[in-house]
Amino acid sequence: MGTIILIILVLALVGALPTWPHSRNWGYAPSGITGLIVVILLIMLLTGRL
Repeated sequence: MGTIILIILVLALVGALPTWPHSRNWGYAPSGITGLIVVILLIMLLTGRL
């Protein structure tokens, strides 16, 4: 389960980088969503629900 979450998190981080021309005008939304997912996962790990 942890490996799957790690793979999804790495893919989300790579996808949040604005390096492709079509994603330059997205602003901070993808990285903000990725940061929110990281915070939620950390809270779940610390409370023992994951």
